[in-house]
Amino acid sequence: MEWTAEDMEKRKKLAYHYSQILELLGEDTSREGLLRTPDRVAKAMMFLTKGYRQEPDQILSSAIFIEDYKQMVIVKNIDFFSLCEHHLLPFFGKAHIAYIPNNAVTGLSKIPRIVDVFARRLQIQERMTTQIKDCIQKTLNPLGVMVIIEAQHLCMQMRGVEKQNSITTTSDFTGAFNQAKTREEFINLIRS
Repeated sequence: MEWTAEDMEKRKKLAYHYSQILELLGEDTSREGLLRTPDRVAKAMMFLTKGYRQEPDQILSSAIFIEDYKQMVIVKNIDFFSLCEHHLLPFFGKAHIAYIPNNAVTGLSKIPRIVDVFARRLQIQERMTTQIKDCIQKTLNPLGVMVIIEAQHLCMQMRGVEKQNSITTTSDFTGAFNQAKTREEFINLIRS
């Protein structure tokens, strides 16, 4: 990640506030193990939220190709990591995405890239699912899009209900995926 002067100023402010948080928690920020922690956390948070500084539709449209292909295109098992906006704890899992082209396809690597853009923001899984679907629908104008996300949430595992093996699944779809048969085909293909 290249650091602009504005990024460095934000990082410096974040580090100051993380130092304050550590002190409020009862830590001694002058002890050896914590000397650089505020800056490391500030740098990590800027990386984990870099999606705010990226435009997913531009990423997707940077590799659009005219192609007379009207069958399902699936990219499955896309790993992602995000931060829950309610507790700032990680949630992570896999995204499975399908679209049915309408005379245009995108470079396959662009699909995981837009997942990362939306994941690298403070999020809730439900919104992220819809944002990915909407971006693909708006940018590619396919005959349909479907997104399924399966994730583990540390805010449920480390605190609160403390359920270690729970997985949350969300889905959203448009167009041709409104037909149960098309949705079932997608689900069967990602499960195989």
